[in-house]
Amino acid sequence: MKLKNLISRTSLFLLLSAPVVLISCDKDDDTATSNTITDIVVANGDFSTLEAAVVRANLQTTLSGSGPFTVFAPDNAAFSAAGITTSVLNSLSPAQVQSILLYHTLGSRVNAANVPAGPNAKVTTASGDSVFVTRDARGVFVNGIQVTTADISADNGVIHRIGRVLNPPVGNIVETAVASGLDSLVKAVTRATTAPGGDPTLAGTLGSATLTVFAPTNAAFTQLLGALSLTDINQIPIGTLLAVLRYHVVGGRAFSSDLTNGNLAMLAGGNTTVSLTTGATIRGNGNGGNASNITATNIVCRNGVVHLIDRVLLP
Repeated sequence: MKLKNLISRTSLFLLLSAPVVLISCDKDDDTATSNTITDIVVANGDFSTLEAAVVRANLQTTLSGSGPFTVFAPDNAAFSAAGITTSVLNSLSPAQVQSILLYHTLGSRVNAANVPAGPNAKVTTASGDSVFVTRDARGVFVNGIQVTTADISADNGVIHRIGRVLNPPVGNIVETAVASGLDSLVKAVTRATTAPGGDPTLAGTLGSATLTVFAPTNAAFTQLLGALSLTDINQIPIGTLLAVLRYHVVGGRAFSSDLTNGNLAMLAGGNTTVSLTTGATIRGNGNGGNASNITATNIVCRNGVVHLIDRVLLP
């Protein structure tokens, strides 16, 4: 009798336990590990500033969605080099941060092998602006910036890690010069466009044609005026000023990734000499042994790209 009761109790226990076991298994099956773009950014300590940007822009849900997306993801060092910290991000509005992040995002999955060979193939971003991509034997470049780690696969797309923040264009070349505080260059272009004997089409060409400009800083113009024993750009003969300004322009987009050692033909004629052996420099024929350092590269404009230089190029 006791044995019978024990068997009955055991059977009842197993019967009642079975649904619990089944339910437990079903629950485990429903909670598979997520590996979205947001998940990868959160899990990688090198993307902590990017994570803060995603949260500030309220894009964490979007980048966890079905996608697919391609994200060119700046690492912490890239944000630091751009002077962008978490406190800086918090000083910006969510819309401003969103504009920056969407400029790094494509609305489709593009693995490295599927990046257009280019050079500088135009691709529309999620912000509606354009980035320019190149794939060659060295790897993949976006706006002249090399992808350091490609094809980090996510459930809803792919991440390509980059070592520099991409900045959306603020306008055409002239507008970018104004926004960048290149007051001397803007003054020189204005005078060369409007003064008697100048070229009335110069500013318009710089604002509309697809060009690359090696843009001297204000300090570079100050150095030039000192070398000429002058005190004001208005004192430079208009013909000389026009020749000098045109000597800083290259036809088409030439990102830093497009530059090579040797001669570089300028749009108005004549060559400069580029050296990438130690740092990056460019030297005009009239500069003698005094090369100009290329101090900032790949400033994207709506009609081209600007590189900053610390010495005016002389034909």
